Amino acid sequence: MNTKILKIFTIGMSALSLAACNDFLDEMPDNRATLDSEDKISHMLVSAYMTNLPTLVMEYMSDNVDDNGSNNPYTNRFFDQVYRWDDITEGNNESPENFFDAAYKAIASANAALQAIEDLGGATTPKLQAAKGEALLCRAYNHFMLVNFFCMAYNSETSTSDLGMPYSTSPETELRPEYKRGTVAEDYARMEADIIEGLPLINDQYYSIPKYHFNQKAAYAFASRFYLYYEKWDKCIEYADKCLGDNPASQLRDYSALASMVQDYEAVGNAYIDGQANCNLLLLTGYSVLGLAFGPYYSYGKYSHGSYMASNEDSYATNVWGSPLLEKYQVKRYGGTNLNKYIYWRYPRKFEYTDPVAGIGFNRTVAPVLTTDEVLLNRAEAKAVLKQYDASVADLNIWMKNFTNVTTDLTLESIKTFYNGIDYCYSDDAGLNSTQKKHINPHFSIDAEGSDQESLLQCVLGFKRLETLQCGLRWFDLKRYRIVYPRRLLASNGTPQEKTDELKTDDPRRAIQLPKKVIDAGLEKNPR
Repeated sequence: MNTKILKIFTIGMSALSLAACNDFLDEMPDNRATLDSEDKISHMLVSAYMTNLPTLVMEYMSDNVDDNGSNNPYTNRFFDQVYRWDDITEGNNESPENFFDAAYKAIASANAALQAIEDLGGATTPKLQAAKGEALLCRAYNHFMLVNFFCMAYNSETSTSDLGMPYSTSPETELRPEYKRGTVAEDYARMEADIIEGLPLINDQYYSIPKYHFNQKAAYAFASRFYLYYEKWDKCIEYADKCLGDNPASQLRDYSALASMVQDYEAVGNAYIDGQANCNLLLLTGYSVLGLAFGPYYSYGKYSHGSYMASNEDSYATNVWGSPLLEKYQVKRYGGTNLNKYIYWRYPRKFEYTDPVAGIGFNRTVAPVLTTDEVLLNRAEAKAVLKQYDASVADLNIWMKNFTNVTTDLTLESIKTFYNGIDYCYSDDAGLNSTQKKHINPHFSIDAEGSDQESLLQCVLGFKRLETLQCGLRWFDLKRYRIVYPRRLLASNGTPQEKTDELKTDDPRRAIQLPKKVIDAGLEKNPR
């Protein structure tokens, strides 16, 4: 009898358990997952911005760093792989795998918001229209960064066959969906469609802190960069004009404020990331050691932007305006037996403790990923390609006078005279020397070396290198212009000793390899 009662009790409890389980499954575990209102959709878009940035990898793969040799042991396998353009297998918050995951998570949030807007009957209210515009811009921007990171640069000759990235346009509804890579050209066409549809919908009045969202100026800035890379020069200029307005000089960075800011790696309120500054259009927060890697510390010091490079290629080299050392916000110089760093101290480092007792957690930073200063130089580049020389030089003068203490004007003739008066980089027998000029080999047509156009483009790229030092964007310019450069081992006196590798014009390593787990899941890997 007791056994019978026990069986009945067990069956009854099982039924209750199943009923409770079904009731639980009928409800969403978190009401934020049900995007059934304007406010919920807007809040969802906070997660449509990547939280793992590609900046550090791009910077260390560029020509902005040299190998300081055995005197500086401060490195690890991750930095070794990045510097050597190896396929990166080491885990790190800056790794391609984490960037890949963060970008596609952001895209998934944008797609969820767009689907929710459709489920509500479409963008029928001003707030929903603004949310749709933001979601479309976020989707385009995240794909843009993925494509330019993991693929070859867009060009009209090979991009119809170059491997692109999966372009996600809807929320995932399958457990293990299969993705395929299209082409770079197809991805750019989809990005353009998102930008064209989304940009007119952007409305700043719905942002409490506009600089952390795709506000209108940030959207124009992104469109300007996008069309520059897409080789649609007129469109680049059009959106740059909208971003900069009638008085570009008033929109640029205040370098005098940077020169007087607090020199502290935890100075999160520093002038470079000031959300009130006109120049900063879109700010992203991320898990990153940028504040340490590009600070005056031994950490990660084996590969750095050092004295030889700064003195001969960029910050401390004699430039087209004449004498060096004229920047308002001068490079910080740190040297010693095993420290060789010439840096712009830009990024803060804030440590987020996950366990204060154990002292463990994450490094975080804030980065201005879209700025008016870059937009101005994008416009100057587009005008140079279109041979609008006077207009391009005018933009270069605006940037130069803001960045330096120079008051005289550049002319096309003075620019041409300067660049024709110096050798190209790596022109010595060993292929190691540095100058302010490197051979440029874009797929699009430009005039011969030494011409007005080539000299002007050299100047634009030189100014952009100074403006974006330690921001990672130099890597994109190196890809777009197919600039060949070596890896150099420096001697103990800080000068180049030997070449250890070289990145050719169409070297497949310019397309960073996909994460191993993604390849193992079936996505086609980049050729090697």
